Amino acid sequence: MPQPKSRKIAVLGYRSVGKSSLTIQFVEGQFVDSYDPTIENTFTKTMTVNGQEYNLQLVDTAGQDEYSIFPQSYTIDVDGYILIYSVTSYKSFEVVRVIHEKLLDMVGNVQVVILLLLLLLCRVISFEEGKALAESWNAAFLESSAKENQTAVEVFRRMILEVEKMEAGQPQSRTPCSMM
Repeated sequence: MPQPKSRKIAVLGYRSVGKSSLTIQFVEGQFVDSYDPTIENTFTKTMTVNGQEYNLQLVDTAGQDEYSIFPQSYTIDVDGYILIYSVTSYKSFEVVRVIHEKLLDMVGNVQVVILLLLLLLCRVISFEEGKALAESWNAAFLESSAKENQTAVEVFRRMILEVEKMEAGQPQSRTPCSMM
């Protein structure tokens, strides 16, 4: 088996959209439904994708808003970004667009892997609105929930596959952005 590859993934979004719930579901296999504001946590997990072992470093970031300064540390040695919004909050939907713009401003014209994830609870944002955002970024669209472990695993598996495609110089699924 080849040597393990290391990958650093940052999880970004508005406050209380489920960034920590998704990350903990993936790392520990349990759903945390209580809200305790995160300053920043880093988790590690080993995962095998297509026979290759990956040592993942997951940065669960503090909630952002439209006025937050985008920390430079979120761009250092990061291989991919998972941007999260909640279908229960228009504010989180608006803020994820701002985060996307700030991220692209910080990394410049460098190709960056971004996966946009929406978490399902009580729907306020329609499927069509989410799909329209994905289309405006020329990205794929899929809805999921952090409550299900398999869904959380699939989010990170998909991120790894997109990073690998970018590194191999292959075209990504549709663009550097995937919406899941």
